[in-house]
Amino acid sequence: MPVRTPRLRIVRRLGTDLPGLTRKTPGSRTAPPGQHGAAGSRRRASSYRRSLEEKQKVRFNYGITERQMQRYLSRARAMDGVTGANLLGLLERRLDNVVFRLGLAPTIPAARQLVSHGHVLVGGARVDRPGYEVAPGATIARRAGVRDDRVALGAARLPSYLAWDEQSATGRMLALPARADAGVVVDEALIIEFYAR
Repeated sequence: MPVRTPRLRIVRRLGTDLPGLTRKTPGSRTAPPGQHGAAGSRRRASSYRRSLEEKQKVRFNYGITERQMQRYLSRARAMDGVTGANLLGLLERRLDNVVFRLGLAPTIPAARQLVSHGHVLVGGARVDRPGYEVAPGATIARRAGVRDDRVALGAARLPSYLAWDEQSATGRMLALPARADAGVVVDEALIIEFYAR
């Protein structure tokens, strides 16, 4: 799902960094975009607006459509445990997100393109679906012959459920992602509340 609005504008509108959407940061331009953004004359945000913005943060960060979001939510509700944590866990297991979190691409849209073009192997087999759900124990690697331009990752950015082996240039999903491993700062309870209306 291509984002049709400029990405930095989305980040400024939502007021938080979305690392999966763009590497850019608003810098000194922290006010919302638009003619009256810096004036501060906006009314107090309603509860509906707050929950809508939390939902949009997740949608834009992971690059999914509204229909996909609803499907993930219905799956999360059917699972045991807390629905919000289940939702974020399912989104973290998407192949495009795993490729991004391993540092094989600078953003999730770039990772989606890498996967769609067939440059990613999961367990030695080529997978070209960005929404493919990676299972614990699976290995993720680039296809042979693809230029290696892995983004330099600090130890802080690599989540606890993933591991990277420099010698073999492969990543591995060690376990299911926990709530603390989510790539975006979000209040998932407001997302559940939004869809409960």
